[in-house]
Amino acid sequence: MRPCWVEIDTQAFEDNYRYLKSLAGGAELLAVVKSNAYGHDLALCAPAAVRTGAEWLGVTSVEEGAAARMLCPEARILVMSGCFPGEGAALLNLELTPVVWEHWHLEELENAARAAGAGLVPVQLEIDTGMSRQGLDLERLPGFLNRLGTDSPLRVEGVLTHLFAADESDGIATAAQMAKLESAMESISAAGLKPRWLNVGASAALLNGRADSIEALAAKWGMKAMLRPGLALYGLAPEFIPEEPIGVAEARERLRPVLSWKTRVVGVRTIAAGGVVGYNGTFVATEQMQLALLPVGYADGLDRRLGNRFSLLVRGERAPLVGRISMDLAVLDVTGIGDVAAGDEVLILGKQGVETISAFDHAKATGTIPWEVFTRIGARVGRRRG
Repeated sequence: MRPCWVEIDTQAFEDNYRYLKSLAGGAELLAVVKSNAYGHDLALCAPAAVRTGAEWLGVTSVEEGAAARMLCPEARILVMSGCFPGEGAALLNLELTPVVWEHWHLEELENAARAAGAGLVPVQLEIDTGMSRQGLDLERLPGFLNRLGTDSPLRVEGVLTHLFAADESDGIATAAQMAKLESAMESISAAGLKPRWLNVGASAALLNGRADSIEALAAKWGMKAMLRPGLALYGLAPEFIPEEPIGVAEARERLRPVLSWKTRVVGVRTIAAGGVVGYNGTFVATEQMQLALLPVGYADGLDRRLGNRFSLLVRGERAPLVGRISMDLAVLDVTGIGDVAAGDEVLILGKQGVETISAFDHAKATGTIPWEVFTRIGARVGRRRG
């Protein structure tokens, strides 16, 4: 078997969930396991979430919901990006809860419910409080609510919004969003709807101490607060600007990274001064060097931009990536790292000895974010319990 794999520490995942629940007060936590559990493996992480007490899982699509339902038959599953045309029947059969914000969402679900003779179908209504992405703005909300009268088989079980700047420590944008959400709740209440859940905020909102204000708004309308952590479940606290709120430093210490990405040396060679490495000779040896060949490349998710600017760990020491990263291969400079041989384990992401390579390290080297680092780890990289 090709020696390139990911190890998932499900105990760390469960510990992270329990810690985040302790920060949430009385709010419910929806465990976000979309995009194959942020690249960590849905089959390992969704059951871990349920084992540790999560009643709700968050996925992107009906397809992801179907996979989660097979793994977790009793869980409530929220389809966070809604349904697409023709998916209403499958959504009902799988007992998934969709997010809705378009009139055609209602038509799709109502037609499926009536065709199946189903009872009330729960949905969560998304409000656009300023992100201009998914959701109803306040102007369109009254007309939408009129569609959800007594004749509709749909029941608004929750109201959802996405805080787009919860990682901004001054809270100005978040306060403006919460004000718009309160206006939306006034309209929803006036329409006679009584949702159970107020679903607001992801990892940054939870770690930034927003749970109390979300709970307070929920209580005002006789609802229960729900937060939906993602990144923090997998062991990373988001970065905050312009400064880190009180308590986040402790969270960084308490959260445990869940994923380690590893490979093995498959060959070692010596090259002389002047030797070139990789496509187009972007690296030229200035002295005799020892090089280790790795069976991992950009098709596995090792970003091509890391060549000549990033190091991996072998035998507990940092070894620079030299030359361009290929589709399936990469090369390390192991000069001066004693007796590196075929079969030696190489750490791409995680901890080896006292040294650590984080998703933030990868992200900073390539100008992206940890979420992308995790989710671009290729499907051909096997996931296993660590």
